[in-house]
Amino acid sequence: MSISWLQAGLLGFMSVLAASTPAALGTTVGNYTLNRPLVASLFVGLILGDVPGAITIAIPMQIIYIALVTPGGTVAADLRAVSYIGIPLAYVTCVSQGLDLAGAEAQGIAGALGALVGTVGTVMFYGTAMMNLFWQHYGWARLDKGDFNVLTKVEVFLPIVTHIVISFIPVTILVYYGAGAVENFKSALPMEAWYMKALFTLGSLLPAVGIAILLKSVINKTTDLIYFVGGFALAKSLGLSLLAATAIGGMFAFVNFQIAMASYKGASSGADDEEDI
Repeated sequence: MSISWLQAGLLGFMSVLAASTPAALGTTVGNYTLNRPLVASLFVGLILGDVPGAITIAIPMQIIYIALVTPGGTVAADLRAVSYIGIPLAYVTCVSQGLDLAGAEAQGIAGALGALVGTVGTVMFYGTAMMNLFWQHYGWARLDKGDFNVLTKVEVFLPIVTHIVISFIPVTILVYYGAGAVENFKSALPMEAWYMKALFTLGSLLPAVGIAILLKSVINKTTDLIYFVGGFALAKSLGLSLLAATAIGGMFAFVNFQIAMASYKGASSGADDEEDI
């Protein structure tokens, strides 16, 4: 399987929309929505002609970066690269090798490639920031001369130039030639080789790291682990789908909320009685 220039260009265009610049779709829709692998996989699948396959490949990538945050503008990986370079290349690799996209080998390849291109995304992120600094410097210089029309250029048009240079062009080239390289070197990647098995193993472990980071972020005390362990055990033993597990989890969360509110109201009522006495 190969990726055409049109498909590569569309993937590059999506990487621009997934940026946080107001000239595109902004931070909420772009960076925090279209940037995420599971959301991006829908559009990648539409472009490549296989939505279920793209979503399946994106699952381990989403889990790896599920707890990714950007405190103070510091990033460990820019998900534009993970979503619009990693997903297409992982998909092409697995399809070219005839792997089951939901199988352990395909998921391992997807996880490993997701982690690899995440570092490429870091270069894209800081490259974007550096290039925008030049536009800001230009804008301040023009403002000092009373040219207020420069605000539109600096806030709208020049950031688009940045994302064309830093996002669109690299993503388009990497996806097009990367897919071709995968196809050309198909015979050089035997699935039974030790290095491929090592890749599968490493990629399979990375989602566990993502879950561990998430747990560290949301767990306040050790007993909170009971809910997570119980939830995973229940979902696995009953064979629940994602939607069913979400519905059951929401029900338990509502019950827990009601119990907590009842305890809070009881404590408040007791305090009022003591004041009356």
